[in-house]
Amino acid sequence: MAKQQPVPQLRTAGGIRYELTRKRVKNLNIRVREDGTVAVSIPLRTSAEAADRFVAARAAWVQQAQARARRRSLQDARPLPDKETALAHFTAMSDKVYPAFAGVLGGQKPTIKVRSMTSRWGVCHMAKRQITFALQLYNQPEAAQIYVVVHEYCHFLQPNHSPAFWAEVAKLLPDWKARRNLLK
Repeated sequence: MAKQQPVPQLRTAGGIRYELTRKRVKNLNIRVREDGTVAVSIPLRTSAEAADRFVAARAAWVQQAQARARRRSLQDARPLPDKETALAHFTAMSDKVYPAFAGVLGGQKPTIKVRSMTSRWGVCHMAKRQITFALQLYNQPEAAQIYVVVHEYCHFLQPNHSPAFWAEVAKLLPDWKARRNLLK
């Protein structure tokens, strides 16, 4: 016998329209989907009114997440360039950042690559002296692109995300947090 899926109930609280589903979960959970719709799951014995209070208390966060989802969908709607175009773009951007790292890299520029990535904007392979950028980064604001380039170069100085790493990023980009937020 097939397990019956719970039927979501449409509700509104705090100006937020959402789908409420009762599940075998311990906590109340809220999720803003890629299309901006809101899903809330609650334990089986929790009241719908408790879910309404939960959503209303988080209305500002939900609205921010929906705005991010709208921005992402607009950026995703723009066509991506071919890899050669993106590689030329990120290589030129990298060439501007490289002089600050020439000493630590022994005067040898890292290899720049581009590939489609869904969960990262860039990857630094220190041992290979290689930085790979996400093709999707091309459609992000230029300030955010520069942040990713600097971020990946800083891994040649600090391999992790320790406070020392962020201090290196801040030396070149004092506004790195605002730039990083453009990617969220």
